[in-house]
Amino acid sequence: MPEPRGNSVEVHCFLDASHASDKITRRSQTGILIFINCSPIVFVSRRQNSVETSTFGSEFTAMKQAVEIVKSLRYKLRTFGIPMEGPTNHFCQEVVAAGIVRVAKEDTTTNLSDLYT
Repeated sequence: MPEPRGNSVEVHCFLDASHASDKITRRSQTGILIFINCSPIVFVSRRQNSVETSTFGSEFTAMKQAVEIVKSLRYKLRTFGIPMEGPTNHFCQEVVAAGIVRVAKEDTTTNLSDLYT
């Protein structure tokens, strides 16, 4: 990896899942919005591949997808030599992965990823 240069950046991830939003297949919709500092970089809205039986399961699947995207984005930034400040903050409505990534509960009125679900 190259030596980090320049100012460090912060990465924030907002995510949400609408449980069983498709009335025919009962699949959930995932919405992910990733910011670097204050700029939106990645936004994803996609239907989940599996049918979940609870809101917790659909939120957990959304968290898994968000962590995979953030891991690849952080790797890309490191290969460009961009320093990062601390872990990525994940903001969701359910606390599903406490201890693995920094997760904060975000109210539905201020969660930006609600636009994509």
